[in-house]
Amino acid sequence: MRIEYLEIHNFKSLQNVVLKNIPGMAVFIGRNGVGKSALFDVFSFLQDSLFNDVSVALKSRGGFREVVSRGQNGDISFILKFRPEKGAPLISYELSIGLNDKQIPVVKTEIMRIRPGSKGKPWPALEFHDGKGWAAEGDLTDCQSAKEGKNRLLRALNSPRILAVKALGNMADFGVASKFCQRIEDWLVADFHINDAREITNVQLAKRLAKASHNLASVTHYTRHNQARHGPKIIEVMKQYVPGIIDIQTIFTEDGRIALKFIDNNFQEHFLSSYVSDGVIKIFTYLLLLYNPERRSWLGLIEPENQIYPKLLSLLVEEFRQYSVGEGQEKAGQVFISTHSPDLLDAVNLEELYFLVKDLDGYASVMRAADNKQIKEFVEGGDLLGYLWNHSLLIEGV
Repeated sequence: MRIEYLEIHNFKSLQNVVLKNIPGMAVFIGRNGVGKSALFDVFSFLQDSLFNDVSVALKSRGGFREVVSRGQNGDISFILKFRPEKGAPLISYELSIGLNDKQIPVVKTEIMRIRPGSKGKPWPALEFHDGKGWAAEGDLTDCQSAKEGKNRLLRALNSPRILAVKALGNMADFGVASKFCQRIEDWLVADFHINDAREITNVQLAKRLAKASHNLASVTHYTRHNQARHGPKIIEVMKQYVPGIIDIQTIFTEDGRIALKFIDNNFQEHFLSSYVSDGVIKIFTYLLLLYNPERRSWLGLIEPENQIYPKLLSLLVEEFRQYSVGEGQEKAGQVFISTHSPDLLDAVNLEELYFLVKDLDGYASVMRAADNKQIKEFVEGGDLLGYLWNHSLLIEGV
């Protein structure tokens, strides 16, 4: 899934934000409190709304009044334009959430449109208002099907708090809604916690890392024993980051739990994860995430530079970039990164960088660095983005 356009209104500090021409890997910088966390929470909020409903997603964030932009009385709304896969038609998804007459949050509007060609007119595939509307049958991500159109079936949801794409996504007849739901369910905002990753966990089947990486040992065990091609590849790459490491294995404790052990060729005895440095754990966690064959359609990484030796960040950025491109049989997965690290920024291309600033009214603005003439001239003159950031030129030059 490649999100090409994102529009946000009245969501926390993002009162009126538009991102266009979003690349496969997008890096976001800004001072503290300008809205980077809010931007990444847009994806968590949409995912929570799909898994549960909009009421639950809002309640976990303090309720509608805490989520809607300060001083604003309108609805919270989003527009995403994306292609579910390479070569597929562009799909536009619009969602607005507001309070009804009883001050209960509901889905006011939910519309999905499909543009069959580069210049074709968008064709509506789904439209719901306050829990009632219609949806078109069929797998409309096929260009010819989108041009021809499909029958529209009237529907009524059990509750206006439920997303229509969720209700229809479980039905085989509505292929476009199903694909969209699968992509959102696949999103991951990775906020890895080192202490959680060190835990000796209960043995359980885990193919993919959780948000806080508490199942690191279980995923490692699964990868070593069920993904013969990827396990050794991860170890080979790990050797480039941490000299001396020759293998990472799993062991079972007497009480039936699972733990990681790191094999260093300089020592006869292995090291349990409890006694390995934060940086080694963090790097291994990222590699296990990036080399998992079941790639995430969208991946959000919050300050990946923490605990990692600065000189290794350029290698890690290239790993993220390759993840967004895809290699061989591996599917591409879009990557969003928030950072404060000059060393990480030195490995970022100008077209991949966005910066957030706070307007005079207190709301956030998001701008693409490549659209700023002065920043572009700095880079063309030989300055690295990390240098510009370290000297406040990426912000002061706006």
